[in-house]
Amino acid sequence: MLTALACQALLAEAARRVGAPEGVSALVFGGPEVGEALVADDRVALVSATGSTRMGRAVAPAVAGRFGRLLLELGGNNAAIVAPSADLDLTVRGIVFSAAGTAGQRCTTLRRVIAHSSIADELTGRLAAAYRTLPIGSPLADGTLVGPLIDAAAYHGYDDALGRAQADGGKLVAGGRRVLADEAPDAYYVEPAIVAMPAQTDVVRSETFAPILYVLGYDTLDEAIALHNDVPQGLSSSIFTLDLREAERFLAPDGSDCGIANVNIGPSGAEIGGAFGGEKETGGGRESGSDAWRSYMRRATNTVNYSTELPLAQGVSFG
Repeated sequence: MLTALACQALLAEAARRVGAPEGVSALVFGGPEVGEALVADDRVALVSATGSTRMGRAVAPAVAGRFGRLLLELGGNNAAIVAPSADLDLTVRGIVFSAAGTAGQRCTTLRRVIAHSSIADELTGRLAAAYRTLPIGSPLADGTLVGPLIDAAAYHGYDDALGRAQADGGKLVAGGRRVLADEAPDAYYVEPAIVAMPAQTDVVRSETFAPILYVLGYDTLDEAIALHNDVPQGLSSSIFTLDLREAERFLAPDGSDCGIANVNIGPSGAEIGGAFGGEKETGGGRESGSDAWRSYMRRATNTVNYSTELPLAQGVSFG
């Protein structure tokens, strides 16, 4: 909310300086009724909506029903494939930043690691060791990396997902607890969790908006790509490898099925300025870059005849 207010203040000041019409930008806070009014109003030519897949399922038919235009940026369940040739020092840094930063509350947060069986145990151990050093606390304090979950519902979602993962045979190798409850009883700080999974079960295939990282093993690159793509979401993805053939296969049409695909960097943070968005249940929209401003434009095709002639292909004679 504070970020939105700050951005609106900047936009208002920029509009004033260039003499733009008053109200060219507006900020409205409210509940579902505010969103429903915008979605249903014929005067809103384009609805750009960012949120959950559930939200997108409600918004899309309402906008389509009035022939409005739609730009959706919905859920993500982002994965990183870690190949045998990967630089593990670089890989661990990339995974920790992508999975634990912003307390796992980012659409491009890394939620699944698909590691080759020859390095999966070593990688999991190194990640667990790094997770034990993560500074958790107030985002206003210097040095904090992991702040709180947004509310109680987010905490219960985190706790429930960990319970389901362990019921499916997952092994909790790091994190998984609420912390600082005495110091901040009204906030929900948690330890980022790592769960080694025997298979990609339903809880792994769904997005939990919290810092939970599932680790899966693979033996062949085809198997890894199949696991990677076997989720409903398709936002961001990455592969850690020093093998150019593996990197090119991941970026190829039969590789990652996401809107964003990275090599030797996590799925979160490198896409600034590029076409941002994904496929499948992520909605198919694109934000940022030329893809975004084209979505906001009204296109027209013009033919201008500067002559005094108007030839007709039909051969009609106007005597």
